[in-house]
Amino acid sequence: MSDGPKSRKPNSLSSSINGETLTLTLTPPSSPLKMPRKPVLFKRALASIFAISATYLFFSAFISPLYRPRRDDSVTDATPVKLFMYDLPEKFTYGVIERYMKAREAAAATDRVMGLKEWAYPGHQHSAEWWLFKDLLRTDRFGSAIVRVLDPNEADLFYVPFFSSLSLVVNPIRQVPVSGGQMGYSDEEMQESLMEWLEDQVYWRRNNGWDHVFVCQDPNALYRVIDRVKNGVLLVSDFGRVRRDQASLVKDVILPYSHRINSFKGNVGVEKREVLLFFMGNRFRKAGGKIRDLLFHVLENEGDCVISHGTQSRDSRRAATHGMHTSKFCLHPAGDTPSACRLFDAIVSLCIPVIVSDYVELPFEDVIDYSKIAVFVDTNMAVRPGYLVKLLRGVSNERILGYQEELKKVQRYFEYDNPNGAVDEIWRQVAQKVPLTKLMINRDKRLVSRDLTEPDCACMCSNMTANINVQIIQ
Repeated sequence: MSDGPKSRKPNSLSSSINGETLTLTLTPPSSPLKMPRKPVLFKRALASIFAISATYLFFSAFISPLYRPRRDDSVTDATPVKLFMYDLPEKFTYGVIERYMKAREAAAATDRVMGLKEWAYPGHQHSAEWWLFKDLLRTDRFGSAIVRVLDPNEADLFYVPFFSSLSLVVNPIRQVPVSGGQMGYSDEEMQESLMEWLEDQVYWRRNNGWDHVFVCQDPNALYRVIDRVKNGVLLVSDFGRVRRDQASLVKDVILPYSHRINSFKGNVGVEKREVLLFFMGNRFRKAGGKIRDLLFHVLENEGDCVISHGTQSRDSRRAATHGMHTSKFCLHPAGDTPSACRLFDAIVSLCIPVIVSDYVELPFEDVIDYSKIAVFVDTNMAVRPGYLVKLLRGVSNERILGYQEELKKVQRYFEYDNPNGAVDEIWRQVAQKVPLTKLMINRDKRLVSRDLTEPDCACMCSNMTANINVQIIQ
């Protein structure tokens, strides 16, 4: 018996066509492991590709749209919202600056910017109205969530650029003659005059003001006419002076104060921050700000804390800059309202804010997790002797560095002069209000007169009785 494999003879098939014999010889593979011929593989691959392509096209056209996830709101390449800025009479913009300057007997500097007269807007904590106005005058506003349009018929929103916060500041200044020999300045009269002008505009009357945007950053700005503009999107610093039917987190936008001290540009670290807790500000305030005096009593004698009374001045700002740049923590108690400029001074200083203000609302919370950059302490706990310093002394250097790293990441959001900072983020927040604005416009068209015992407001109510849990990772 032979040890080798048996050879197999080829099989032949014969056929006769038109008298001619055709013979097809089939040769079996020499080995059972021999791959099929390339033409066979090619046909199988082609069939598979066709089947996959057909499945993909069917899924994309009919099924995928039903299950496609919503785009994140923070995506910046979405179609920008179209905003029309009213060309208000000059008295509501540059005129307010002029009155401010003349009332202080200051020379109002002028220059030419894009063909418009630009008065030197004074630096103060409620200057968002200036930064937003100035931004809309730019021609290189690429990447913004808002695009300015010159045709009001194209607009999604209408911006009213009245310098309401500065007007409020001008009001109590001693009265001096201005152009034409006119005496006096009244912020209330300016507000009334604004509404007379605005209510004469067809686009205001068309939708009862729902699609209009106002800056009223000072807590008392537009106070006389707030009920007449409350339908619009209000840009405010907090809700300390408004009712729940006038403003809400859903309808409006919380703005950061303009910081009054220089941003810290150094690296994170604790070596040069020898002070545990720093505060400089007015000790005596009204309403919720009474907490300040109590905190002074429990903190002013602590050796590693700097707690001092100070008022607005250049010397005070220099002292505050040095103090915040050399301290680990910065105290932010409530003032006359829940929020204050000091909080944002601390953030840009990389000084960890210690917030003792139970009703504070904070800007940009959809993109900023404040628990990563600040310590929140319940008011009743903060005034207990020894509680606050014991809490802060127990924070490890590693944890302090972690807070500082997070502060550095979000620092730009609070810098109005940063091209990718506060102004850009405010417009993104405003753009997000458009769907609600359209909802309220359509809803308003079908409402009938109703006898309500409570204000009818579209707002999101928070749990006002919840306890603040202070959690610090050592």
